Amino acid sequence: MKKSKRVKKSNSWRVKQQRDQFFKKSKTLGYRSRASFKLIELNKKFKFINNNTNLLDIGSYPGGWSQVATQIINKGRIMAIDIKNMDPIKNVKFLRGDILKDSTEDKIMNYFNAKLDVIISDMAADTTGNKSLDSIRTNQLCLEVITLAKNILKPKGVLVSKLFMGEDFIEVKNLAKSLFRQVNFFKPESSRKESKETYLHCEFLKSL
Repeated sequence: MKKSKRVKKSNSWRVKQQRDQFFKKSKTLGYRSRASFKLIELNKKFKFINNNTNLLDIGSYPGGWSQVATQIINKGRIMAIDIKNMDPIKNVKFLRGDILKDSTEDKIMNYFNAKLDVIISDMAADTTGNKSLDSIRTNQLCLEVITLAKNILKPKGVLVSKLFMGEDFIEVKNLAKSLFRQVNFFKPESSRKESKETYLHCEFLKSL
C-alpha cells in the first residue's frame, strides 16, 4: 500500500513537470534546471550581474544559475560551491565544500583574491516532508549566507538568496536590514505558485 502511494505521488510530480512551461523551456534551451529562469528574472529586475562581475554561486548544484551567469559574465570570475558534486561548466570554478566551514571562506577569498561583487544562493535544505521544519532549515541557511556576505562582499556588493515565508522570516529580514542599506523581496514568475519561496535582494553594506 505504501509503495502504491509513493508511485502515485511520483507520477503526479512527473505530470506537473510536463505541464510546467518553465520546465519545458529549460529543456529546450539546455538549462540544467528550471531555476535558471528565476535568476534571469531577478537580474532583469535588479540588474546586478554584468560582464565584469566577480560572482559566487552558493548551493550551485545542478548548475542552472551558474549557466545563466556565464552567459553574462565574460571578464569577471565565477565560482560555484555545493556539498554535492556538480558537472563542469565552462568558465566556472567549482568548489565542493560546505559554506558553514571557515576553511571554505578562505578558499573562496584565495580564488578571487579580492572581495566579491555578487553572491547568489538558491540553496535549500533537504526536504523532510514537514513544510514548517523545511522552511526553518532553509531560512537558517539564508542567515548563514547573509553572515558570510558581510565578510566577503565589497561595500557596494549585492546578495541574492532564497528564503521561505514562515515564522522565522522576520529574523532573516531583520538581519539583512541590520547589514545592508537596501533590502528587497521578490518572487519570480517562474517560482511555482504553491511555493512559499521568495528571494532576498540586498545591496550596499553598512559600515559596522
